[in-house]
Amino acid sequence: MGSFIGHILPGTLFLLVGVWHIWCSVVRYVSSPKTFQVRAWNPVPGFEGRLKYLELYVISIGAFIDLCVELLVATQLKFFVGGVLNSTYLNNFEHSGMLLMFLIFGVVSLLSEKTRYIPLPEGALCLIAATAFTAEYLLFNFHSATHKGLEGYYHVLLAFLIGLCILSSIAGAVLPTCFPVDLSKGIGITLQGIWFYQTAFVLFGPMLPSGCSMKDNVVTCHSKESEVRGELLANVQLFSAVLAVHVGTIASFGFAASRYGNFEELAPN
Repeated sequence: MGSFIGHILPGTLFLLVGVWHIWCSVVRYVSSPKTFQVRAWNPVPGFEGRLKYLELYVISIGAFIDLCVELLVATQLKFFVGGVLNSTYLNNFEHSGMLLMFLIFGVVSLLSEKTRYIPLPEGALCLIAATAFTAEYLLFNFHSATHKGLEGYYHVLLAFLIGLCILSSIAGAVLPTCFPVDLSKGIGITLQGIWFYQTAFVLFGPMLPSGCSMKDNVVTCHSKESEVRGELLANVQLFSAVLAVHVGTIASFGFAASRYGNFEELAPN
């Protein structure tokens, strides 16, 4: 099923990267709408050296640490039993594959920016990001750990948010000057982070709905009415997250426009 920290750790990474992407997308657009370009990642402005690539280091190091936890710590290095893959840790192996894709994105992006060996265009990096999100989507749709009931419902809603990240990443490669596409990616990543947190606090924390309980690491609702009530609460939680992110995005746009806005370019013709 997972664990509290197993949702909080990736949630933190998604939340940090998503909020940063929203802010950078907004600032780049209000600064120069006519020259706006979609970016697969955003450098720290005004800095050179390692700090410039802080986002890529966060993605790469965060994915690597989470990968080590899933593949090395959780499995205790017991990869095989009787010469075949240890079925006890299939869940960890699946998560490791997803994390490996995000690690590849971070490392490839760093090599593309800092070396001359693979100077990939921005559109190619967007497609690599889309591939990582696709691996995540497939994981949560075809999981060896059968997600049923309330737990399954939270994962279904997560899959919709991952789908938004896939579509916006692909669209970023096809429409490299489209501000809504770039902003949508940041919003999707941020919502993913929030939803990982929400899932952790509901399924493993103090927010488990009344009428439902956890036993043997499985959430069980004692009646169909309790399960439906839990799903309705999940809908309200997702709506609240979407509302909060959109309000924050609009506020960010207004603040960025007041400080960095090129009002001549922003003015209608």
